[in-house]
Amino acid sequence: MKSIAVLGSTGSIGENALVIARMHPGQFKVRVLAARKNIKRLAEQAHEFRPDYVAIYDASLASQLRREVAPLGLQVLEGEKGICEAVQIPDLDLVISAMVGARGILPLFCAIRAGKNVAVANKEPLVMAGKLVMEEAAKQGAQVLPIDSEHSGLWQLLEGKEKGTIQKLILTSSGGPFFKWAGDFETITPEQALRHPKWKMGPKITIDSATLMNKGLEVIEASNLFGIPPERLEVLIHPEAIVHALIEFVDGSHLAHLSVTDMKLPIQYAMSYPGRLSNGCPRLDLAALEKFTFFAPDLEHFPCLRLGFEAAHADGTLPAVLNAANEVAAELFLKGKITFTDIPRVVEKVMSLHRLISSPTLSNILEADEWAREEALRFADLARVSL
Repeated sequence: MKSIAVLGSTGSIGENALVIARMHPGQFKVRVLAARKNIKRLAEQAHEFRPDYVAIYDASLASQLRREVAPLGLQVLEGEKGICEAVQIPDLDLVISAMVGARGILPLFCAIRAGKNVAVANKEPLVMAGKLVMEEAAKQGAQVLPIDSEHSGLWQLLEGKEKGTIQKLILTSSGGPFFKWAGDFETITPEQALRHPKWKMGPKITIDSATLMNKGLEVIEASNLFGIPPERLEVLIHPEAIVHALIEFVDGSHLAHLSVTDMKLPIQYAMSYPGRLSNGCPRLDLAALEKFTFFAPDLEHFPCLRLGFEAAHADGTLPAVLNAANEVAAELFLKGKITFTDIPRVVEKVMSLHRLISSPTLSNILEADEWAREEALRFADLARVSL
C-alpha cells in the first residue's frame, strides 16, 4: 500500500486522485490532504479518508478548519510552511503536487529534499525551476512523475529508450475553444474562453488552453523533464484529443500514445507506477473513430505559444517571468479587466523588460516571479491595458 499526500485536493486533479484512491482502497492510504481555501470540501475529504494531516494554504482559515475536523483528532497545519511540513513526514511514498500556480513550488522542493517521490500536475514548478527540480531529485534519489496527459504520454513512450535515438518530442493540443474561431479575438469573453471542447479543468488552466499558453508552458516543462532542447520539441493541433504525444526517432519512425480524454488515466499511472491498475474509465474504440487530424498551430492568433518557445530557448529566469506575467494576465481577463488579446501583450511586454539571469538559484527565480507580477499589474489598469 502506498502512502500519499494530495496537495490541491479540492481541485480537479486532486479530486480525481481521490477517486482513484477510492477505487483502490487496498492500494493507497491518504495521509495528507492540502488545499488553498476550500475548507468545506477539504473537511468533507478529511472525514472520508481520515488522513493524519490536513493543511490549508490560506492561514486565516485554519481556525475554522480546525473546528470542522475536530472530531477526527488529526493535525491541522497552515500556510506554505505547514504544507512543507506535511510533505516531509516519515513513510510517505508519493506527493501529488496539484496546487495551481507558483504557490506549489516550495512545497514541491520540500518534498523532493525529503527524498519523496512526486507526481506533478501543476506546470508552474517545472516551468519556473524545472532544471533545479530535476537536479535536486537526482541528488536525493527522488522520482519526478508527470501527471499532465501529454507529458505522461511522452514519459510512457520514452521508457527504456536511449536518448540518442530520439529525434523529436511532439506534444498535441486540442486547439481549445478557438481553434476555428472566425470572429474577432479582441471580443472573446471569459465565458466563451472557459468552454473547453474536450477537458474539464480549473478556470486558469482552461484560459491557458484557450490562448495556447498551456502548450508554451508544456514545451518548457517537457524540455526540463526529459532533458531535450526546445528546438527538438514540436506542438501540433489535434482536435480529436486522442493522440496525446508522439516521439520521432532518428530513423524517421514514430511512436504515439493514445487514450480517451480522461485525466484519471495519467493520474492513476503516476500513482500506481511502476505498475498499472484497472479502472472504470471508458475504453478507446478505434473502430468508432472516423479520422485523426493534425494541424500546425496558428502563431499569429495564438502568440502565447511563440512566447513559450522563446522563454524555453532563453531559459534561466525567463520561464518564471513568462509564467508569472501570464498568471496575472489570465486572472485580469477572468475578472473582465483586460481583453483576450491583451493576455499575450502583457506577457510579451514584461518578458521584453526582464534582465535575464542565465544560471539562477531558487531565490533568483522567486525574485523574478515577484518582479514579473508587479510589472504585469503595472501595465494593466482596471478597465484596459495600456502598453
